[in-house]
Amino acid sequence: MNKLNTQRITFLNTYIDNLTASEAKHAVEQLLQTAGNHYVVTPNTDIVVKMQDDPQLKRICDHADLILTDGMMLVKLSKYLGNPLKERVAMTDFVWDVFDLAMEKNHKIFLFGGKNNVLKKATENIKQKLPELNIVGSYSPPFGFEKNPAQLEQANQRIKNSGADILIVFLGCPKQEKFIYENKDSYCVPLSITMGGCVDFLAGEVKRAPLWMQKAGLEWFFRFLQEPRRMYKRYFVDDIRIFKMALAQKKRTKRNDHYKGAI
Repeated sequence: MNKLNTQRITFLNTYIDNLTASEAKHAVEQLLQTAGNHYVVTPNTDIVVKMQDDPQLKRICDHADLILTDGMMLVKLSKYLGNPLKERVAMTDFVWDVFDLAMEKNHKIFLFGGKNNVLKKATENIKQKLPELNIVGSYSPPFGFEKNPAQLEQANQRIKNSGADILIVFLGCPKQEKFIYENKDSYCVPLSITMGGCVDFLAGEVKRAPLWMQKAGLEWFFRFLQEPRRMYKRYFVDDIRIFKMALAQKKRTKRNDHYKGAI
């Protein structure tokens, strides 16, 4: 459950901690100073839509110690719904804030997930840029490992034996959220953070959108142009549902306000 004063607000079918990136970094630091195995989720449009059809994913996200919005579209919709979020906490940027915090406080990092060659390249790039960062391990588990007891146990032991303080997970939604929730007390790392496709950016496999596109909420379109076949269904079939969800929420709010005014 939420243990910090993170100004948590209701957003569509879930909650969001209404923090700037700087405030989020401080919240991560607080969690690391608190006993227990905590976890951070980073919902974007795709994850919020997936929650509609996946009650387990919704429950996991709702009960996270920290819920950070990794989508400019969510920020724009929050304004439309009358409960504006301060800013987007983009994981492609925030991951470097986490690394900075780890160096400042001498925390150990473990990188988990992603394709083996991609994770290897990402790890090399991070070490080259931040040679002082203490990366105690990186591991790309076999596909379907979470359903194989022996492979799952091996992954948990590998993470646990590393002595990491922060686990950054690149398994994609909903696998990463479910893996953390079901295994955090087995691998015993103080803080786990979902980072999804961030590993592709860290490895240089995918280019970041120009700043003007990021600010305009068009980063998704830039990503689509790079991988149209892979991203078409996600952006133009699945994620489009969020506008229907927002419209329904807006209507409910107006109806409730009308009833209150009539009393």
